[in-house]
Amino acid sequence: MALESALEGSVVLTKVDKVLGWARKYSLFLYPFVTACCGMEYMATAASHYDIDRFGAGLPRFSPRQADVLFVVGTISHKQAPILKRVWEQMCEPKWVVAFGGCTCSGGPYDNYATVQGIDTIIPVDVYIPGCPPRPETVLDGIIKLQEKIQSQKQEL
Repeated sequence: MALESALEGSVVLTKVDKVLGWARKYSLFLYPFVTACCGMEYMATAASHYDIDRFGAGLPRFSPRQADVLFVVGTISHKQAPILKRVWEQMCEPKWVVAFGGCTCSGGPYDNYATVQGIDTIIPVDVYIPGCPPRPETVLDGIIKLQEKIQSQKQEL
């Protein structure tokens, strides 16, 4: 009763951008586009020891229309590039992209005609997670950086 009477008549002021940013920050719906060995580290991040769910990103979606974060994990060949672009185009706004692993970020050790030398040549990337493969701690750090970016950007309704 004392709490109710203390809050009665009080007003909470904030900006809509702050509230929407906070809500979007902790409700990430990931679409994993996994093509290579980095997939094991991605799965390890979701396991109980690292628990990606505590960051609000624990439930992956397997339809681009239900996801807002595209996790590109592994090597992307030029044959896969149109598929990746189509998946990105099917996602609703606002949407973000995370490049996961050295092959995704820069082509990795594959400097040949068949491998895309960084997915930023196909779609815009918001966060890069380097490594071959990146450690789960690095993945969690990348998610935290994405959350900071989401919260600080201008929120559109």
